[in-house]
Amino acid sequence: MDAETFTSFDGVRLAYRAGGVGRPVLLLHGFMANAHLNWIAPGVAGKLIDAGYRVIAPDARGHGASRAPDEDRFFPQDVLARDAEALIAHLALADYDLVAYSMGARAAVRMLVRGATPRRCVLGGLGDSGVLDPGRRIAYFRDAIVNGPASRDPEGAARMAQLMTWSGAAREQVLRTLETQPPTSAAELARIDTPILALAGAEDEDNGSAEALARLLPNARAQRTPGTHGTAVMEPAYAEAILAFLSEL
Repeated sequence: MDAETFTSFDGVRLAYRAGGVGRPVLLLHGFMANAHLNWIAPGVAGKLIDAGYRVIAPDARGHGASRAPDEDRFFPQDVLARDAEALIAHLALADYDLVAYSMGARAAVRMLVRGATPRRCVLGGLGDSGVLDPGRRIAYFRDAIVNGPASRDPEGAARMAQLMTWSGAAREQVLRTLETQPPTSAAELARIDTPILALAGAEDEDNGSAEALARLLPNARAQRTPGTHGTAVMEPAYAEAILAFLSEL
C-alpha cells in the first residue's frame, strides 16, 4: 500500500495508506494503534484489496506517521471525525464504505451524526456505553497511561505502554486526541439510517454491548467473532465478516 499525506481542515498534515482498485473503503483504526497495526498487519486490508476494493487507511491525528502540534486549538471536539471528512473531501469520495474500530468507530458514529453518507458502515469493537458515555473509557485510559504501575489496572497499563512503543504513539497527543470524542445521544443514534454492522469479539465488552448498540440504531445488526477487544481484528473471521457485510446487496 502506498504511503501518502494530506492537509486536514486545520492545516495539520496527516498520513494515510492506499491500495487496490475498486470500490473505496475507508478504514479508521483504534486508540494507540495505527493503520499498519490495526488493518495491514492482521491482513484485513489485504483481504479487502484481494476482494476488489480500494482501501484507504489513515493514521489518526497523534498516531503512527500522523502527528499533531501541542496547542489546544489542534484538538477541537470531533477532530477525528473532521479529519476523516477532510480525507474524504481530499480524495473526492462520493460513494464509499466505512469500516472502523474502537476509537475509530466512535469517530465513525460522529461522522454519521454530522452527515456522512457511506453506503455501509462497520462499527468494530464498539458497544452502547462506548457511544453514550465515552468519558468512562477515556478516564480509564488516562489513569493507565499517566499513572502506569500505580494505576487501577497496572497490567493493562503495561500492555498500553508496550503498544505505544510498537505504534510510535506519543502519550499526551494520543490522550488529547481521544478526549476530543463527545458522547452521542440515543436520539442522535435513532436518526442514523445507514446500514450498520456492530462487529465485536466474543469476549469484548470493553465499550459495552454491541447488541445493545445495534438496538439503538434503526438499520443495524450485531455480530460476534472470536477474540477479545485486543485480538478480534487478528482473527480471520473478523475480515470475513467485514467482507460478507460489505458485499450484501
